Amino acid sequence: MYDSEKMFELADRLKELRDTKKELEQQLKSINTELDEVDFSLATAMLESETQNFTRSGVMFCLTNTTRASAAADRKDELFAALRAEGFGGLIYETVNANSLSAFVKEQIAENNDTLPDWLNGLVNVFEKTTVGVRKATRK
Repeated sequence: MYDSEKMFELADRLKELRDTKKELEQQLKSINTELDEVDFSLATAMLESETQNFTRSGVMFCLTNTTRASAAADRKDELFAALRAEGFGGLIYETVNANSLSAFVKEQIAENNDTLPDWLNGLVNVFEKTTVGVRKATRK
């Protein structure tokens, strides 16, 4: 059994860690934005000066081209059908959002007298996870 002092120490540490995580996530977001901007600027400078690569401080910098593709807006089903028709169906991966699946399974359990419906039995793993919610207290 934890005493109050130990519990409060853990609560303080949990809040501290969550605050630190939030700050670091914001820093990472800012760094990624700046990284993209500097990468674009350097690539532009190298292209304009016709410099394919160079070495600075023991690091080689070289231009690379990468081709990226994504499904056209609202045409994903057509793309999938075309890929399958041309024999490239192996590129297609169906996924289910984990949070949506969890909410759905919770709803199904509630509607089935607190038990997992037979048709889902063995198809999903269900477990309970207890965590501590942290929010600002209201002032009194």
